[in-house]
Amino acid sequence: MQPTPHRGQLFVASCLALLVTSLSFGIRAGILGRLGVQFELNAGQLGTIAATAFWGFPLAVIVGGFVVDVIGMKRLLIVAFLFHLVGIVLTIFAGGYWSLFISTLCIGIANGTVEAACNPLVATIYSDDKTTKLNHFHLWFPGGIVIGTLLVYFLDKAGIGWQVQVGLMAIPTLLYGYLFSKLDFPVTERVASGVSTGDMYKALLNPLFIVMIILMFGTAITELFTGQWIDVLLKNVSDNAILLLTIETGIMVIGRGFAGPVVHKFSPTGVLLISAILSAAGLYLLGHSSGNALFAGAIIFGMGVCYFWPTMLGFVSENLPKTGAVGMNLMGGAGMFAVSVYTIFMGGYYDKLVSSKLPAGDSSEAAMNEAKKLAGPEVLNATLVIPIVLTVAFAILLLYMRGKKNQATA
Repeated sequence: MQPTPHRGQLFVASCLALLVTSLSFGIRAGILGRLGVQFELNAGQLGTIAATAFWGFPLAVIVGGFVVDVIGMKRLLIVAFLFHLVGIVLTIFAGGYWSLFISTLCIGIANGTVEAACNPLVATIYSDDKTTKLNHFHLWFPGGIVIGTLLVYFLDKAGIGWQVQVGLMAIPTLLYGYLFSKLDFPVTERVASGVSTGDMYKALLNPLFIVMIILMFGTAITELFTGQWIDVLLKNVSDNAILLLTIETGIMVIGRGFAGPVVHKFSPTGVLLISAILSAAGLYLLGHSSGNALFAGAIIFGMGVCYFWPTMLGFVSENLPKTGAVGMNLMGGAGMFAVSVYTIFMGGYYDKLVSSKLPAGDSSEAAMNEAKKLAGPEVLNATLVIPIVLTVAFAILLLYMRGKKNQATA
């Protein structure tokens, strides 16, 4: 592990930057329905706006991954800071579909740039315990969603508008911008270890890396699509749909905080298999329950998706270290891109389901609410196929990695 001055401060600043990223998800998930009403947007348009954050993310995280070794992590984080500020201001003063589209794109670019710099930063300064520290870092993603959704819930109760709720994101943004501007950064782990650019690109063609990219599609959709849309899909099933997201993400915070002993006991691959099984069980309950049973589903689902994102990154960083920052960021970019495509597709699918469930000639508010009550769980049931497939895939991966380990020790 290369000596790093102010390692603890760099980690704290990274967590603050990720907090802004997650606040943007939590607050937007909480106000998405109101934005639709205020600006007269249908579910398809809302799906496109929500997906825009996921477009900006892969664009930034992939580009950032390719340039971070050249320009350094500090410069990337200054770019993230500027895009976050612009995105927050544009959201507050949004006047309709296109202004929301552009502001969400800016925030998505900022979010992706944060991950492009901070994932390799954490892996570099904690190269002796990557998966555990990546889990500790990424607990601030669900942590920020918990904070964001609770802010929306209580500020709504107090009658405080969504513009103020969005504006609160400026506080941690200014804090992380200030901290990063004052700190010295190490070079990335790949550069420090002397792995050439050519060797890095060869490592990206490793079949195991390609498999992990494909599996990242599924893990990201399972976690992020469900979290971003849970209020829209279940608000007619439960009076506290946004609290389901709060409970789910609260479980994720606790789980990632205790990642060390879990990862060391079950191995990253074992953790991924258990995660897929629990995700499928939780999603099944969310799609087939009502009332208090929904909260049981949210708890099990939170336990399932808890370790997906950071453990996928940790697996690649530990088992395919030559892929470097580019490998980690291609994983993140692939995940967010998959979520963006899936979100747009499912937004349109949800609109069609609602239309198909309306009684002929009846478009009253009561009929519409009943149609939405039936359509929301069907979208979750369609998504259930993904963690079921992941369960099979991770079981095969676990057997493969055990066989590889046995060969190495033979």
